[in-house]
Amino acid sequence: MTPSHPPLMSLEQALEQILDSINPIKDVETRGIMDAFGRILAEPIHSPLNVPPYQNSAMDGYAVRSADLPASGNTTLELIGTSWAGTPFAGEVGEKQCLRIMTGAKMPAGADTVIMQEDVQKTDQQITIGDGHKAGQHVRHIGEDIREGAQVLQPGKILKAAELGLLASLGIAEVQVRRPLKAAFFSTGDELRAVGEALEEGQIYDSNRYTIFGMLKGLGVEIHDLGVIRDQREEVEAAFSRAAELADIVFTSGGVSVGDADFVQQTLEKLGTVNLWKIAMKPGKPLAFGRIDDAYFFGLPGNPVSAMVTFYQVALPALHKLMGQTPHPPLQLKLRCLDSLKKRPGRTDFQRGILDYEGNELVVRSVGAQGSHILSSMSRANCFIILPAEQGTVKAGSKVEVQPFSSLM
Repeated sequence: MTPSHPPLMSLEQALEQILDSINPIKDVETRGIMDAFGRILAEPIHSPLNVPPYQNSAMDGYAVRSADLPASGNTTLELIGTSWAGTPFAGEVGEKQCLRIMTGAKMPAGADTVIMQEDVQKTDQQITIGDGHKAGQHVRHIGEDIREGAQVLQPGKILKAAELGLLASLGIAEVQVRRPLKAAFFSTGDELRAVGEALEEGQIYDSNRYTIFGMLKGLGVEIHDLGVIRDQREEVEAAFSRAAELADIVFTSGGVSVGDADFVQQTLEKLGTVNLWKIAMKPGKPLAFGRIDDAYFFGLPGNPVSAMVTFYQVALPALHKLMGQTPHPPLQLKLRCLDSLKKRPGRTDFQRGILDYEGNELVVRSVGAQGSHILSSMSRANCFIILPAEQGTVKAGSKVEVQPFSSLM
């Protein structure tokens, strides 16, 4: 290494520095629980009651006294009524008596055990039960699920279907949630054309804006698309300023590598504090991160696969923290790879793969060509095959680390 070629920064180092510099947004809103779906909880939730609030039956059957259970042989009990869910029995079960009871119905006074209806012989107003039953069986106890006063949800929890149901079960109608994160993005380049325009010699369609939009859309953020900006100093500076006014975080792709237009870097330096890094990852070595005015900024690589890999591996954890969530490593699996994989030691490699079954075994195979410009490889893939920096070529049949795309959002 020479001073003009500094060592590459590891992915772990870059991510640590980025997360250390991120402060979550503080603005909160009160929302009804249905309107809060997909939002980030901003307050701890403690249960105002026991769940269940009373002893109830876990089965359709008969409520009996455990003292009346036969140690051996059979016993006959008098049927004195029914306890329905929502309409409890008002009386008390006495010696050698029982009560028809439905799932979820309140246990009557005197009874402490439920016999499933399949284990009962019924004749007129009597039932006959055999031995082998346990005292207290098939009964849900007060607070068995949640105790009154217990913390059931922590700040930073994303509210999904189970959480909405949990809040409703506690009678909680409104919660405090973080406001939606605001994200802005644009593309720069005189060679770029918008979808629907005719291409001239030397021009290409802008695809990165659409992939960035798609990756942000899945997070439920408020999106500001500023379009394609020409390679003119004034226009680029105005776009950066506008994006920083609109958003908490700004994304661009391309324009921050060695050899890119000097005015892009000069604009970043003028408006904020931005670090230009080379990360020991493939694809996705060039990365810019910092602040533009009051907004965080990510300058993703220009190659389309590099932009997506860098977004998922670096920007996504930062977005989670900024939104108020606790960043967590995505799911990784150790699986047998059906193909040999070419790799040179030096950088962590995120190759595109396909998770599939071979018989009953979950395995992974390569999508084929791994060039950072081959966007179709991301469409065909459903996972990353992660090869560590020190790893060389992988032989077919070897175990590799696999990160499913479904775990990344």
